Amino acid sequence: MLQNFSKAEILPTFLENGEEAPMKFWPVPDSYRKNLPHSGNPGSFWENRGDRNHCGIDIYAPRKSAVLAIDSGMVVEVGIFTSPEAVPYWNVTCYVLIRHEDGLVAKYAELEEAVVREGDIAAAGDVIGYVGSVLNPEKITESSPPYVRLLKGNGHSSMLHFELYRGLPLPPCNYLGGNSFDSLKPSNILDPTAYLEGLQPKKLS
Repeated sequence: MLQNFSKAEILPTFLENGEEAPMKFWPVPDSYRKNLPHSGNPGSFWENRGDRNHCGIDIYAPRKSAVLAIDSGMVVEVGIFTSPEAVPYWNVTCYVLIRHEDGLVAKYAELEEAVVREGDIAAAGDVIGYVGSVLNPEKITESSPPYVRLLKGNGHSSMLHFELYRGLPLPPCNYLGGNSFDSLKPSNILDPTAYLEGLQPKKLS
């Protein structure tokens, strides 16, 4: 059974007629912080990682932190996201793809565990999985990509990798572990930064 998280993590939004819009949730209530990496910074959308570009936003949090559905929607896919069979310094993580009621499709990735299945209906605020530790520090060497060595140095091996699409994802042909090895962005991929920032809880005056 899906779990609901505290309403304290909601940012109320309002429609043009003044009515309260459906509530949406910040996806990782226990994230280390809620200010997101902006363009060019590590973990930001379309960050240039040398031979690849980052297709989402990384939200750092302790391993096994609850991950929430930001909005209501249908789970359209659950699968393996990373594994050591693909890249030696990866741990096994999974992803959940949800088509939300606003028409956007979100990929919640680098999860240690998904607690939903394809076809499930998730309400806004339902727990859909738990943050995983994507990197195995013991397998990271001097030949690993610089951004991976930096993550190891910062102690950032556990995170939610979040991607946002207009419609079902059209990942590039050369896509692996949340990165595109193509220079051009997929036509329907969106920068989730502003969208996620709108979900941060309001500060009380």
